[in-house]
Amino acid sequence: MVEIFKTNVESYHEAKRLVDVINIINDNYAVNFDLDDCDNILRIESTNSTINIETVEKLLKTEGYYCSLLE
Repeated sequence: MVEIFKTNVESYHEAKRLVDVINIINDNYAVNFDLDDCDNILRIESTNSTINIETVEKLLKTEGYYCSLLE
């Protein structure tokens, strides 16, 4: 399963920190950002569990960032 989110994360340093934070929630996630994309994409892939969209969105919001699932 793969989920793609639009974010307002602009810093590679912050993206790296957020990847680490997301991996604390679920270490089975493969997480990366594409900050070269106009939507500052957050991509999460999981082969053995579903991705909790609400938890990811709330986590980034708590960290001070916008995050919304791309349809």
